[in-house]
Amino acid sequence: MLICCVDVGSTFTKAALVDTGDGRLVATGSHRTTVGTDVLHGLDAAVAATGHTPDGLLVCSSAGGGLRLAVIGYERLVTAQAGHRVGLSAGARVVHVAAGVLDRDGLAALRAARPDVVLLVGGTDGGDVDTITANATRLAKARWRVPVVLAGNADCREELFALLTGAGVPTVAVANVLPAIGTLEPGPARAAIRQVFLQHVIGGKKLSRGPRFASLVRAATPDAVLSGVELLASDLGQDLLVVDVGGATTDVYSVLIPDAEQLAGVRDEVAGTMWAARTVEGDLGMRWSAPGVVAAAVGEKLLPHDDTHALQQAADLRAEHPGFVADSALEQAVDWRLAELAVAVALRRHARGEAVVVGGPRRGGRDLRDVALAIGSGGVLRHNPPLVAQRIMAAGLGDSAGGWPLPRAPRTVVDASYILAAAGLLAAEHPAAAAALLAAELR
Repeated sequence: MLICCVDVGSTFTKAALVDTGDGRLVATGSHRTTVGTDVLHGLDAAVAATGHTPDGLLVCSSAGGGLRLAVIGYERLVTAQAGHRVGLSAGARVVHVAAGVLDRDGLAALRAARPDVVLLVGGTDGGDVDTITANATRLAKARWRVPVVLAGNADCREELFALLTGAGVPTVAVANVLPAIGTLEPGPARAAIRQVFLQHVIGGKKLSRGPRFASLVRAATPDAVLSGVELLASDLGQDLLVVDVGGATTDVYSVLIPDAEQLAGVRDEVAGTMWAARTVEGDLGMRWSAPGVVAAAVGEKLLPHDDTHALQQAADLRAEHPGFVADSALEQAVDWRLAELAVAVALRRHARGEAVVVGGPRRGGRDLRDVALAIGSGGVLRHNPPLVAQRIMAAGLGDSAGGWPLPRAPRTVVDASYILAAAGLLAAEHPAAAAALLAAELR
């Protein structure tokens, strides 16, 4: 059986045709995403570009800005932080995080963030119920109509679910993301966010006129990629790292295989530890967010002062014209430099974690010393010679001044055919084919 796995991105739609009998990659195709008309036009064109008629389609999407998530928690460094990590693992772009009781200004800020989904958390099981109850009540009284995933204290779950649904708030109630201090349980909330994305978000973005597109989409693209990353790490039995450099964001995924010592140490992380994690750097991109790359590199002392002005001008041009094509050796060199800086900054942030207070200790960092395989993704890596891609990745993997322990001896490859997203889409129904695809293309 030939299944075509399609990633509908903000700019391009990519198709990978896979034989589910042996996991073989049969063909690939791509087409510019047709957001201005109907994304199905670009989707069908990408499938046609493979030169085959598939027996079935599996689709993931980040078109229209992907999934925008807001997190409301009890305490910023515990349940709100736990919810933030779960949201990222579900393929969301976390656009707002609030902690404590929502007041009028807090509700206004939440509305201004324009989330597609709200993750409402708070209190460990048997812990505080007052804050999450107050926040649920505030949403109910505000006639909130954006879908809510309720994933807080089990002691008040049924009561708050009845309160919210009774007020007309579309709500899904699932198990607590942080049932105990230091214990992070992302699975149920991640599944619920995925379901809400499929039921409410895809159709709500008006990407297609009829119901066909919504019926084809199985996940947000980052969620599918993380599923592929998790499967590959499980098969390898080793730590794994992925850096995806896009036009608007640079995403970093890592899966760590914990040993006994690491498992024993998770109690030091009160918001819990996610062995499979993703961070999204919304200010680091090759086009829309290119100026952010320069600003971040200056802040990290990665960019000599003499180089800043010229690179800033080039970054501003790319942000003003996202369709800009680097068609000269000079402009290609600028793209490579921006990519190097984006990778270095994104890896620093991913590995170091979040600052508890400015200049103080950090939480949620990642120990990447045992990473055995580092995978690069994104057009700037796929469409350039292998030596260039290796150099771009090395800018982060060899960043000894970054304040984080470097991978000791990683092997580096490039996901040239969007295999991670395809494998993530296949994993649920065709796990053997997904594993074989990953083994053939990325190991």
